[in-house]
Amino acid sequence: MDIFSPRFQSEDAAREHLEALHWPDGPFCPHCGSTNAKRLPPQKGRKTKAHPEGMIRKGVVQCNDCRQQYTVTVGTVFESSKVPLNKWLLANHLLCASKKGISGHQMARMLGVTYKTAWFMMHRIREAMKDDGGDPMGGYGETVEADETYVGGKISNRHAKQRGRGEKKLSPFRDKMPVVSLVERGGRVRSFHVANVTGETLRHILVTNADRGSWLMTDEHQGYKNVGKEYVGHGVVSHSRGEYVRSTYFHTNTIEGFFSLLKRGIIGVYHHVSEAHLHRYTTEFDFRYNTRDLNDFERAEIALRGSKGKRLTYRRTGAVAAQ
Repeated sequence: MDIFSPRFQSEDAAREHLEALHWPDGPFCPHCGSTNAKRLPPQKGRKTKAHPEGMIRKGVVQCNDCRQQYTVTVGTVFESSKVPLNKWLLANHLLCASKKGISGHQMARMLGVTYKTAWFMMHRIREAMKDDGGDPMGGYGETVEADETYVGGKISNRHAKQRGRGEKKLSPFRDKMPVVSLVERGGRVRSFHVANVTGETLRHILVTNADRGSWLMTDEHQGYKNVGKEYVGHGVVSHSRGEYVRSTYFHTNTIEGFFSLLKRGIIGVYHHVSEAHLHRYTTEFDFRYNTRDLNDFERAEIALRGSKGKRLTYRRTGAVAAQ
């Protein structure tokens, strides 16, 4: 398969592909949950300025129980979009296949849409990539690494007027955005944008996401000291003393490898990420890391399946994530 497949070129083929993923046993009503439905011929919509003759709606299904009409995009991140569905599937594939992400301007040029449209499409796709939680990470006999990183430009790289007097001597983490991540060795990763890296914040993230039967591996940050006692074992490496691996088992190199991908993507592709949307970008990098053993088309189909039951309006896109 390649990007010249029919589903990336034809809106009808794209809809059929999405129906095969979301409706393997036939149409499913998103309003009442009934599978008793009938397909309708192409429906002519109301006349608008953009479509004086009325837009033709294809793939319309009518529920025989609640009598509501729907298509396969209802209840997904593609709902109410004027962008052709084949362009949505291509955008989804490109974002899933790019190891360090793809910029909004590049996406806009490749799809033939405006930057604003491409930006919103990419955020909707990131919503489809979101992990809804599920089973806790780790478990008995498993190891979970936890670490934090900071996203944002260096103060020394700012213009003198932006640094202000004496700011070179301030903490290098000033004005940066903290991200805390947990990773299973050989398994999944989950990342969280937090307001502050404190013992309380770290404990909440750990106990709600990592099984206490796991071995916990961290650096010497004091915020992990107390919560580490709640786990089967707590290994600590002291980076400040130049220690990175001890006895081949005590290390946080797995999570550092993930951070290198995250940082390269933000620095080299996205350049600047606002605090309001940082959690969506971490979701994107988490998703690609967690599906790293799959090929690009398998990864893209998982994201398409994840689009079901999720909606993201333009107003909600601009909302700041809960800290």
